[in-house]
Amino acid sequence: MVVLTECEDILVSDLDPALRQLAEIYGIAIEFWDWQGRHVEVTAVTIVEVLAALDVDASTSDAAERALANHRDALWRRMLPTTLVIRRGWSPSIDVHVRHDEPVSVWIDLEGGGVRSSLHQLENFSPPRDLDGRLVGQATFQIPGDLPLGYHTLRARSSGEEASTALIVTPSWVGFPDRMGGRRAWGVATQLYSVRSAQSWGVGDIGDLADLAVWAGAEHGAGFLLVNPLHAAEPVAPMEPSPYLPTTRRFQNPMYLRVERIGEYADLDASDLRTVSDLRKKVHADLDAQDRIDRNVAWAAKRAALQLVHAVPRSAGREIAYHAYRAREGQGLADYAAWCALSEVHGPDWHIWPEELRHPTSSAVAAFVAENADAVDFHVWLQWVLDEQLSAAQAAALRAGMALGVMHDLAVGVHPSGSDSWGLQDVFAHGITVGAPPDAFNQNGQDWMQPPWRPDRLAELGYAPFRDMVSTVLRSAGGVRVDHIIGLFRLWWIPDGHGPTEGTYIRYDHEALIGILALEAVRARALVVGEDLGTVEPWVRDYLRERGILGTSILWFEFEFHGSGAPLRPEWWREYCLASVTTHDLPPTAGYLAGDHVRLRDTLGLLTRALDEELAADEAERSAWLDELRRRGALGPVSAAATDAALDPDAPDAADADVQATVLALHRYLTWTPSKLICVALSDLVGDRRTQNQPGTIDEYPNWRVPLAGPDGVLLPLEDVFTSSRAAALADVVRHG
Repeated sequence: MVVLTECEDILVSDLDPALRQLAEIYGIAIEFWDWQGRHVEVTAVTIVEVLAALDVDASTSDAAERALANHRDALWRRMLPTTLVIRRGWSPSIDVHVRHDEPVSVWIDLEGGGVRSSLHQLENFSPPRDLDGRLVGQATFQIPGDLPLGYHTLRARSSGEEASTALIVTPSWVGFPDRMGGRRAWGVATQLYSVRSAQSWGVGDIGDLADLAVWAGAEHGAGFLLVNPLHAAEPVAPMEPSPYLPTTRRFQNPMYLRVERIGEYADLDASDLRTVSDLRKKVHADLDAQDRIDRNVAWAAKRAALQLVHAVPRSAGREIAYHAYRAREGQGLADYAAWCALSEVHGPDWHIWPEELRHPTSSAVAAFVAENADAVDFHVWLQWVLDEQLSAAQAAALRAGMALGVMHDLAVGVHPSGSDSWGLQDVFAHGITVGAPPDAFNQNGQDWMQPPWRPDRLAELGYAPFRDMVSTVLRSAGGVRVDHIIGLFRLWWIPDGHGPTEGTYIRYDHEALIGILALEAVRARALVVGEDLGTVEPWVRDYLRERGILGTSILWFEFEFHGSGAPLRPEWWREYCLASVTTHDLPPTAGYLAGDHVRLRDTLGLLTRALDEELAADEAERSAWLDELRRRGALGPVSAAATDAALDPDAPDAADADVQATVLALHRYLTWTPSKLICVALSDLVGDRRTQNQPGTIDEYPNWRVPLAGPDGVLLPLEDVFTSSRAAALADVVRHG
């Protein structure tokens, strides 16, 4: 007997046959090609530990054989398969398992009402199978090809037994909403928390979001405003700064609320109004001059104000609207609010709560909710008023002339101790975190410390957690950017106790996940942008294009293939993509031109090559782009020289104008491409230079805590953005070319 967990050096070709088959069944990669084109074989230990996270014991050869047999039998023990996701017009067949020689009826209950009965039965000569002394037969039926889009239910009945499963019909194509009229749109990308105004409370909020959208749309013809994920963080300090590591992806962060725009604020008595005003003034006194976003201070003050507003009685109509919202959001909202209230008592890590509170369905949790009804209701109410304000912001953006309005960002995962990992813990894999293998920008790999969804559990639940999340994000949006959309195809799983280089890829049912994403987008009349950067299998981009989902093109990454080293000429760029010069994981363009990202990674120990070698490679790429701009007449020799001056942090201010000319030229290049969406970072509009996030770090750099500033490093309030001649000049370039 071979003990597989002791065979770390087993080669792919020597894997136990049963282990190899289990890996194939569960979508576990046993080999892959890395970012440098090298073939990498996954160790047996990694495969065994990933299978264990899926409740599959493959620790020995005998255990692997038993697991394989159990999987084969499990398919026949189910009357109906797990969720079936198809495209409109498809007519696949499905197998139904019942007692041998017993009749079976199969029908479809449609989401919108009505029934499709008497499905056509196909011939099936498969012999019956003996399962525990019971003969089980297999019948095959054809799904009609004319089903409407939606979430339907497939049902079967035989010998007094009945079963059902989700049947989801999705659109083949998403594309662009009709209101775009086939035209290109440009937009602004912003990290909302960093954009502070005189009205917000030390952190940019939804009021700032609406004002920024109106300014960009009404004055500069922008078609959309792309905002960082607004997903909820912990309700108690310390609040996780990363918008990409939320406690939940379904609900939003009340830190972004504008207190004064809540309906009941106007009904506060004079004493409470003074209290709210004093709280806001103190936040400004404490934070306005700070060069770091302090979410904890801002939230403590805002929370106190929100509790006062929450206590104000609602009108009869508002009460009806509130109850309707609660009913619509159902158990997911109730669980989230319970987790928040529990966190305020026991801390935000549910793993160290009293054992009886560690699962949302326990009687102890129900008792806590009953005893703390007001505290739980507060967190439900926060989500309701967030929903209202986000809807109002989207309406304001559209009224200002935006074709799309607000485009929200969907993070790739959630915090391992957060609300989703508690409320949906049976859907997540335990003992696993998600990350990325080594690539050019993170040569040691990345561990994002996020638990992954189990593909099998998602299918068993009809993808309800995914459906609920996507529909909520799209409710008040003209589009959604899906961070690391490759995660809907495969994710890099890292077993506990291993480094990022010791993981492997797990495949998901992308037809189901992309299909549901498409269905929700079509229903919301929104578009979908997939962040498809990094190591991507070529067919994936083709598949996304086939489904009408846009990709992402970052200028600094766009070079011709076949190792030519030349910038990708504009006419060769993708039409179906969101094109930009930079992204939130890189410095703003002025900082990138100075090589800030290379020096920062060196300081943080993230390079695997010598600094001089990295700087030389980076300079060669930047020079190639500047040469291309000069060749096309977009950049003169003076501007190129000024770019060299930008490499010196102490360069005179006179060089800034020429650096700005280079930034304008790089963005003008985007207008020469066929890309349907052009995106400009707000930091580029105002000349900021500082990086918002350095991947591969946690506390080594103040990720997600850098407030917006001008080219001189002086903090820049939102009001000054609106009067910035620099911002107006860059907006004019991307608007008119």
